[in-house]
Amino acid sequence: METKKNSQIEMQEQKIQLVKGDFTPNQASDVVMSLLNQKINYHKLESIQQWEQNHKYDREPLKKRIQQLEAEKEIAAEFISKIKLEGKKLNIEGILVMKATE
Repeated sequence: METKKNSQIEMQEQKIQLVKGDFTPNQASDVVMSLLNQKINYHKLESIQQWEQNHKYDREPLKKRIQQLEAEKEIAAEFISKIKLEGKKLNIEGILVMKATE
């Protein structure tokens, strides 16, 4: 993987190639589920930290996001299972795009 470095302080966007390539269904499952589980755990931890700082904190938005990610896990697992039954591989491309905002 090639990493491009830009020393300009005024850079407004950064792209990171997280995943790229062909994977067996088992490999794809490991990659996709690991990414989704990490994001789910991040939101769970964030919710706990916010609640510890303020017991009146509205945890509902983070709960909804966790539920969305859990649903995405189910969809991904079903898709990967289907591909596995067909004896195919999966191509995964995952680019993280970061942009400066106000």
